[in-house]
Amino acid sequence: MNGRWLLAALHLLALGIGMGAVWARGRALRRELDRGGLARVFYADNWWGAAAALWLITGLLRAFGGFEKGSAYYVHNHLFQAKMTLFAFILVLEIAPMVALIRWRAALRRGERVVPNNARAYATISMIETVLLALMVVFATGMARGYGAR
Repeated sequence: MNGRWLLAALHLLALGIGMGAVWARGRALRRELDRGGLARVFYADNWWGAAAALWLITGLLRAFGGFEKGSAYYVHNHLFQAKMTLFAFILVLEIAPMVALIRWRAALRRGERVVPNNARAYATISMIETVLLALMVVFATGMARGYGAR
């Protein structure tokens, strides 16, 4: 399997992992957040983080590593710019849940009781991120068919 194909496959696999994980995290955050509930949240969040890392690595390699159409194609493509704008929104939205979950994990490690403040808001953020990911797919499939070029 050549590098381009492998990177594209890994990039798409990250989509499935990430979309499922962020959706599962949102669902888990709406349930009881006892020890088991928090474990479900953290499990889904771990997969969400792994998918994000895989997206970043494969996306950067595909766009700027000489494996695909070249960075000029991506930088000047309107759909790529829209996709990256949605990605930026996701990153900004993710700050609050990420910080909170890091704090919750640290509290558990110290043996302290976790007070899952704003869990419902983080669940809503997770669902919004799921929708933004779906929109990113729409833009990506347009790019793959040559749309968005100036």
